[in-house]
Amino acid sequence: MFAGHIGVALAVSRVEPRINVGLLVAASLLLDLLLWLFVLLGWETVVIPADFRQTHQPRFGFPYSHGLLFGVVWSATAGASVFWLSAGSSREKLRAALLLALVVVSHWLLDVLVHRPELPVTSAGSRQLGFGLWSNMTVALAVEAALLIGGLSLFFAGCGMSRARKLVLAATSLLVLAFTVVGMTVAPPPPSAFAMAGSSLAAILLVCVLYGWLGRGVGVPESLKARLPSSCPNPSAPGSDAPASSDRSHESGAAHAERPASRNAATTTGKRAVP
Repeated sequence: MFAGHIGVALAVSRVEPRINVGLLVAASLLLDLLLWLFVLLGWETVVIPADFRQTHQPRFGFPYSHGLLFGVVWSATAGASVFWLSAGSSREKLRAALLLALVVVSHWLLDVLVHRPELPVTSAGSRQLGFGLWSNMTVALAVEAALLIGGLSLFFAGCGMSRARKLVLAATSLLVLAFTVVGMTVAPPPPSAFAMAGSSLAAILLVCVLYGWLGRGVGVPESLKARLPSSCPNPSAPGSDAPASSDRSHESGAAHAERPASRNAATTTGKRAVP
């Protein structure tokens, strides 16, 4: 699954539009990025089976990137990194960290749905999980398309992008979906596991950079600002008590300042009236 993970990232961006969508896309693909990196380093394995033209499913040995235990570890690490490196109040940072961690772990949840039983719970020798939805590729691709299109719809409903950027982002997302469909149906077997790892890693990095570039400098729409948590009340916002309190303080201070002045004036006048 590739496009479906991006759909989750786009949907979460609607919940917290202050996070660049490229960072959320990178979080949704983090486990795959680690997988292909670990394959290139020789820490994990991918095998192109003889029946690849029929199934389009390589066989993986990926306990460090796609094991349940390590998936939780990578999720917590990503969330903690965001919390410590981002700016803002503790509440805002915690919200961003939790959402990013949720996006990371969503990758494992979606993968366990489509993979055959090959996702280990802890280590390579532990119980392996997988519901095998890819055995019915039509249904699996329909689910993936629904995730992406649903995520796009939510994202566009709550983002402050210009129309031109929205068009480019939509075209990019649909192109990713098209490549996913082709890769899972008619693509020929890759020449080697190493070539598959290198091309997949490059594609993930390119997609993350492109989404990050499209999401740069995008503001939060006015319709969503009121729904987002804020670290402190806005003194100029309607209904805020801050201006009234300030005005009352100034009025009280002015009244106190006037009273001694009046008494001083009366005393001076009284002294001048004495012969």
